[in-house]
Amino acid sequence: MINLLSSSSEDFDTKLSSLISWEASSDEEVNNTVRKIIKEVKDKGDSSVLSFTSKFDLLKAKSVSELIIPKESLKKSYNNLVQKQKDALCVAAERIKSYHQKQKQESWNYTENDGTVLGQKITPLDCVGLYVPGGKAAYPSSVLMNSIPAKVAGVKELIMVVPAPKGVINELVLAAAHIAEVDMVITIGGAQAIAALAYGTETIPKVDKIVGPGNIYVATAKKQVFGQVGIDMIAGPSEILIICDGSTNPDWIAMDLFSQAEHDEEAQSVLLCPDKDFIKEVNNSIHKLLPTMEREHIIRAALKNRGALILTKDISEAIKISNKIAPEHLELSVENPESILDDIKHAGAIFMGKYSSEALGDYCAGPNHVLPTSSTARFSSPLGVYDFQKRSSVIMASKEGAINLGETAATLAYGEGFQAHAKSALYRTYKK
Repeated sequence: MINLLSSSSEDFDTKLSSLISWEASSDEEVNNTVRKIIKEVKDKGDSSVLSFTSKFDLLKAKSVSELIIPKESLKKSYNNLVQKQKDALCVAAERIKSYHQKQKQESWNYTENDGTVLGQKITPLDCVGLYVPGGKAAYPSSVLMNSIPAKVAGVKELIMVVPAPKGVINELVLAAAHIAEVDMVITIGGAQAIAALAYGTETIPKVDKIVGPGNIYVATAKKQVFGQVGIDMIAGPSEILIICDGSTNPDWIAMDLFSQAEHDEEAQSVLLCPDKDFIKEVNNSIHKLLPTMEREHIIRAALKNRGALILTKDISEAIKISNKIAPEHLELSVENPESILDDIKHAGAIFMGKYSSEALGDYCAGPNHVLPTSSTARFSSPLGVYDFQKRSSVIMASKEGAINLGETAATLAYGEGFQAHAKSALYRTYKK
């Protein structure tokens, strides 16, 4: 059911590379389809959005305005929830907000001896688009994780798009949009929604950046409009890697592996452990618990396709393998996780100790659950407030500063063959 590997095997590196490899690019047919959709939305605006929404979501409307959900309806969806759901959403939202407020950057400057002022100005993006998967799937947690950091950053307008096949939309998603103070919710989806956000239409505002998960058509559309607008990332299948010393309840570890495997058949769940007997216990737990899972067939396929229980020489080797994989989610299920934290170089989110399940991070711990996948944690970071703020350099030269820096700038400019640059710097040094 799940791959059993040992780091001491001669072919381990080959098997590991094969296991963790995932190609993010979509096929040519998807690329061509998305390219045509984007062009049509760019050229025809609202009319094409309505046409695609009718074709793909079987949702007919005479105008895009009819697809905008009034704020009163968002509030009504929140009010319709049972109290336990309301409380859970509010607790999660408050924790996410509290965490991300600590990420907020402020402008700064300093003055040099000659009076020249140098600094950095922090400015929030004007308008951001948030894509939320719709239909039978419900992702209120994604609404909170994407929109709250944007609001904390000071984004003035947040436009949320969510498909509503046959007019069906989950109330939890709408309630989350109400709590997060989303400015506009439009029931459109797919590549056409991404194109509408990127280029704007008669009704839909053009945004500066698009964030949020989606299917292969959404991901491909985000790649194709990048440059016209910013995007958060192109996310691959969900991943969890657990480093365990054998002291954790094996049922806990099995369920943590399931928690990512249930996303889809390409999700990855990996355990690294130096205790051979404990690996057997976890394997037994997998066989025992899997039949009790509602999404058993998806979990089974994911574990078979990309899951692994890996026997390592020791914890130190497990850490080296983990750094090579650079996982989206990393659990350090060991007695003293603080002692090895400094050795972890690449991971999207790190869960410390046996009581820190990855699921807490998905919903309500506070840190963002939008994380780099497919080894991109080697150079990428979780979504945060900084993704919704821009940095502008500030330079205010004094008269003395212009003289001091002018000769240096001119020398370098002449060296690059740019006479006008040099003279521009030197003109301010001449005495009148």
